[in-house]
Amino acid sequence: MKSKLLNALLIISSLFGYLEWGKGQKTFLFQIEAELFSKIFKDPLSVIHPFVILPLLGQILLIITLFQKSPGKILTYVGIGGLGILMALVFLVGCLNFNLKILSSAVPFMILGYFTIRYQMKRAMGKSSYTGV
Repeated sequence: MKSKLLNALLIISSLFGYLEWGKGQKTFLFQIEAELFSKIFKDPLSVIHPFVILPLLGQILLIITLFQKSPGKILTYVGIGGLGILMALVFLVGCLNFNLKILSSAVPFMILGYFTIRYQMKRAMGKSSYTGV
């Protein structure tokens, strides 16, 4: 149950990534995602880019884990990796521009990603039959 909660929180925290550019241009990632879903059926070639596809794939994988009885460790890791690419870039942009809004929008995902990976590793160690001999 805890891994499902962590994965759900990862999805939610990724949606609140924040970006600013130019004069008065700003948006949250959930707004960009809504626009992507409207464009994907009208002009699919306009949304094919690694920084669009990989995070979207990561998000889909994390959503899949929410419907599993016991969320898969590999799906969780790959989902975090896919979304993490985008959120790490948002974090980097926030650091380089000294923009606290952008920076603080990526921090919750980074923290949750760390705790989710840590939890998954502890869970895997608990299931291991390794006795240390």
